Amino acid sequence: MTVSYTLKVANSRFGGFSKLLFRWKGSIYKLLYKEFIVFVMLYALLSIVYRRLLTEEQKRLYTKVAQYCNRSTDLIPMSFVLGFYVTLIVNRWWAQYTSIPLPDQLMCVISSNVHGKDERGRILRRTLVRYANLSAVLILRSVSTRVLKRFPTMDHVVEAGFMTQDERKQFESLYSDFNKYWIPCVWFTNLAAQARRDGRIRDDVALRLLMDELNLYRAKCSMLFHYDWISIPLVYTQVVTIAVYSFFAFCLIGRQFLEPLEPGQEGDLDMYIPLSTLLQFFFYAGWLKVAEQIINPFGEDDDDFETNKLIDRNLQVSLLSVDDMYQNLPPATKDKYWNESTAQPPYTIATAAETLKPSFLGSTFDMRMTEDMEQTQPVEASPNMTRMQTPLLSRFLAAASPAISIKNFGRGGRATPHLRRARGDSTVHCEDPEAVGRIEEEETEDEESQRGSPCSPSASDRQKELPLIQVEAPSSESIEAEQPQAGKP
Repeated sequence: MTVSYTLKVANSRFGGFSKLLFRWKGSIYKLLYKEFIVFVMLYALLSIVYRRLLTEEQKRLYTKVAQYCNRSTDLIPMSFVLGFYVTLIVNRWWAQYTSIPLPDQLMCVISSNVHGKDERGRILRRTLVRYANLSAVLILRSVSTRVLKRFPTMDHVVEAGFMTQDERKQFESLYSDFNKYWIPCVWFTNLAAQARRDGRIRDDVALRLLMDELNLYRAKCSMLFHYDWISIPLVYTQVVTIAVYSFFAFCLIGRQFLEPLEPGQEGDLDMYIPLSTLLQFFFYAGWLKVAEQIINPFGEDDDDFETNKLIDRNLQVSLLSVDDMYQNLPPATKDKYWNESTAQPPYTIATAAETLKPSFLGSTFDMRMTEDMEQTQPVEASPNMTRMQTPLLSRFLAAASPAISIKNFGRGGRATPHLRRARGDSTVHCEDPEAVGRIEEEETEDEESQRGSPCSPSASDRQKELPLIQVEAPSSESIEAEQPQAGKP
């Protein structure tokens, strides 16, 4: 049975956890007391042998061995090995609990989409949820020792009402080398399809919703099976166990209270009982016992999952929701706050102080600025804003690069524009503002329409800012002189 102490730690107070130290069920004392007694007895035995049975020469040899063992304990990374291993175990433990199939969502979908208050409708709804619970019982029998002890054979499953005799015969007639927990889910799908054909499920959307919920339920059953099948690699568990046992084997020899090697040499204080070593054993060995307890939460330890209680709860709740609660609604009336714009539930005397606390509106709600900082200022968009935001890209965009028009490539009736490099100052001599920084080839009619356009000031400004390659467009006289030559073959 799970040991719950949530109410005991609901409020933080002086010595809050100290009251939990005196519990026995589910405690570390119950898990560790046998190993602790064995460790203390072995330590005491070695101490008696060292103090009473060894000669002086043997004591000096034992002292050297003990010092070597004590230094060796520092070479075993106990905190790292145990911390990583226990973290992995705890994450796996909680993931297994979230994989336990619960029929709550499925039963709500069945109750709202499988219609009929007659006997046939009741049979359909109750049978569907019974199939879902049967699938959970079959998979829990495969992974939980508690459930297997409760339902050791299929006769016990039939006697409990999860399966009829006819269903058992059909179940056993289906031969498979693998676990057959999925068979009730297939029965569920076939029965739902039959209900759709009979009109009990009114549309395909409702049937699809029902199938989706069943698939989620079946996926959890499958995940439980795989968690039971695929364990944490054995080598990892062996490494952690060997690390802990070897560490305390060295402690048994190296943590003894030794006599000094030389006469007159000051030795350690002989306390007979190694308190620090015993605490170390309690922490490290207890850490290992925690992992040992929860590595398989489907056993019979104090903190293992109460799977039998879950089976009882799931069956009762699911049958209640699809049968007694089907279309059994309380009357829909006006609520208490019908005429109030702001609903305010009352507080008891014990909680009245909470009404004095202001509501949380956001971390920056109380932030204030000076009047000067609150004034707005218009921001004008700059034509060079894009180039300012991408300075490296603007260099490539402003640089001249030859452009070749595939449409005009190879035509003999088109004159090639003159390309010249600007000399002298940064004065722009152009007829076309788009001729700065690149080469363009256009159709004859486009050139004639652009000859008379004056050079805009914005182009001159950009030229002054970016003194790059300049293109001087040919004059109208040179173009007219070249046009007759372009027409010749």
